[in-house]
Amino acid sequence: MSAVAACQAILQRDLRAVLRSRSQLYSSILFPLMILAILGTGVSQGLDPTLVRDGDYASFLVPGAIAMAVLFSSTFSSASYYRDRDSGLLRVMLASPHSPRVILLGKALAGVAIGGLQALAVLAVAAAVPGIDLEWQYGVAPGVLLAGAAVVLLALLLNGFAQIVASRIRTMQGFHLVMNLVLFPLLFFSGGFFPLDDLPAWLEVLATANPLSYAVDLLRAAVYADSSTHFGLPIDFAVLGALAVALFAWGLQRHPGYE
Repeated sequence: MSAVAACQAILQRDLRAVLRSRSQLYSSILFPLMILAILGTGVSQGLDPTLVRDGDYASFLVPGAIAMAVLFSSTFSSASYYRDRDSGLLRVMLASPHSPRVILLGKALAGVAIGGLQALAVLAVAAAVPGIDLEWQYGVAPGVLLAGAAVVLLALLLNGFAQIVASRIRTMQGFHLVMNLVLFPLLFFSGGFFPLDDLPAWLEVLATANPLSYAVDLLRAAVYADSSTHFGLPIDFAVLGALAVALFAWGLQRHPGYE
């Protein structure tokens, strides 16, 4: 079996495993939608309408909900390393003639594909909800391409980071603890739940140093009509793209350290 065929087989296997795990699949989609519903209806009642366009806070939250779906999918899909280790499958794959990088690449690409599908599901449900007004300021087709590019880059970044963490942490519980400890603060400071304009200086520094801020900025430019992005599309693509490639490539160099 060639390296390409082996990578494809691992990708397909992980995709089937996620599709069979209905609880994991549904929770990764439903939790961002719950946040969207709770914050969109509750917080918007007491929100200053000048903070977001036309006071439409529910629509403002959609990019953050999409980013959250990708975050969850990256965490859950990367946890498959531990399930494969405990079942003995990882040892079998590592004993194959292929480099461990082929295994890592197949699993990472599966995580990217799963993240894309879950982001698409969140976007589709949000678009169908009354009261959420998605306005494609660049048009529907360019907006979908822009959102898709943001999701792919974010998924590459998160899966690369997850591989790095998984290569260092021996237990699944520790892995989830580290991922939640790092990624949830990044999500909250990404601009997914509040505008990044007119922030205190210290919070502006945190948001600018946060890679998730650039993904949310791209997603908001795609689905939420506004005069401009916070950072600008070229900067968003440059920063997110560079970090995604760097972390994904670094993740592929990490041999699973928990065999």
